[in-house]
Amino acid sequence: MKIHIGVDDTLGLIHSIDTTAANVHDIVPADKLLHGDERRVFGDAGYLGIQKRAEHKHRKDVSWFIAKRPGTRKKLDADKLKAEKIKASIRAKVEHPFRYIKQVFGYSKVRYRGLSKNTHRLHLLAAFTNLMIGEKYLLA
Repeated sequence: MKIHIGVDDTLGLIHSIDTTAANVHDIVPADKLLHGDERRVFGDAGYLGIQKRAEHKHRKDVSWFIAKRPGTRKKLDADKLKAEKIKASIRAKVEHPFRYIKQVFGYSKVRYRGLSKNTHRLHLLAAFTNLMIGEKYLLA
């Protein structure tokens, strides 16, 4: 199974979750990860062409920042490569919640049979992750 998450780019908190079978491409559940108020969307190379899909045609005021594939990235000049590194640094916010879910809470392997039970557990772990990430933003 795969967990797909939508993360706020300023605080790094999870705002949406979708789980799918492992054979579903990442671009398929992407419309469930967007809440509708975003102005910028960052994605890795698996999301190339997302703005051309029918479910995203109504998002006219969204700027799409999708990473280039590794083979294309090798051919870039210094200015374009710097832009790719900036995209990667923003996309890294998505990886931090996975660190909490996998390493802090020990959920690196699914425990139950069936997508439903695992989805419920991942919703709970995402809530705990948001609490732990949000803790550093609390005023003392």
